[in-house]
Amino acid sequence: MGNKYTKRYTEEFKRDAIALVDSSGQTVTAIARELGISSESLRGWYRRAKADRGEGAPGELTSAEREELRRLRRENREQQQTIEILKKGVPRTREAACGS
Repeated sequence: MGNKYTKRYTEEFKRDAIALVDSSGQTVTAIARELGISSESLRGWYRRAKADRGEGAPGELTSAEREELRRLRRENREQQQTIEILKKGVPRTREAACGS
């Protein structure tokens, strides 16, 4: 979803960076600076990893839950579009159906 200048990191790189945060005792900002990445990116990865481990804030969704929500919203949107199309194609009255 980022623009053409957004750098993509591998899942392995993200896991290693998160492991550094967990094991080093350094701040997220210090580790991000050391790795040459945005502290906000690392903070987001770390927050999602904690949620996936069940250590996140109350009500925070895991990656699997976020993906399911995304899928269900897409499915709902598609079904709403189908309903709208079908509504337009169904005659409302007997006169409309008979062409009178």
